[in-house]
Amino acid sequence: MATLLIVALFLPLYPLSVVLNGALARLRGPVARCALLLAWPQLGVALLQLAPQAIPQAFVPWALATAGFYALRLLTVRDMGQWAGFLATSALALSWALAAGGAGRAELHAFAFWFSLPAALVALLAHPLARRFGAAYAGLQGGLIGNLPRLSGMLALTVLAAVATPPFPGFFALLNLLHVLDWSGALGVLAIWLVWGWAATRLLQGFIFGAGRAASLGDIGRASTLLYTGVLGAFAIAGLTLTGGGL
Repeated sequence: MATLLIVALFLPLYPLSVVLNGALARLRGPVARCALLLAWPQLGVALLQLAPQAIPQAFVPWALATAGFYALRLLTVRDMGQWAGFLATSALALSWALAAGGAGRAELHAFAFWFSLPAALVALLAHPLARRFGAAYAGLQGGLIGNLPRLSGMLALTVLAAVATPPFPGFFALLNLLHVLDWSGALGVLAIWLVWGWAATRLLQGFIFGAGRAASLGDIGRASTLLYTGVLGAFAIAGLTLTGGGL
């Protein structure tokens, strides 16, 4: 049991999830936040393989409750970096339900990566917003699509990938999880998924739409746009090839 509780720090279950979110709050560098979101859950999956006992079924409702709690918290968060951390916490908690259903090591590593990468990219995009406006807060500066079309487009695509919209891998990973759970667990995941979509809509409304500043601001460079587009394109292709092809 002690090993599983240690793993719950890395595949976060409330209240142990405060460790990950506390670390993200203390890290100021966007690259460091991105790296932490990518590496943290992979360590958890690796440690889970060392656990001497099977995952108790009691961990499944605990995981669903954690995922639901952080999904609801997304609705009240305005800071984009914190939003990315809460979304990652909500999604990664669901890996316990997949593990309890008998998923193998490779499947669990993939599940963690499908949800941690877009969350890490959202956290990374908070940097150009904070540099331009002083903070990456939804509602602080709306209407970015008029002045910053490339940044707005990358933000919209990345957020859609983060909340498991097709054709991104998270969509197929959640469909696979629904097949593993019983009807009550599946309904819980569907409700969490719905809240993610609601939270994503509120976040994008706060940044992209509405009345913006009259002054023109410098958009992100073409190279950065191409890099983000390439990563998201490869991510979507991976979802269709590695995950969607098995449905």
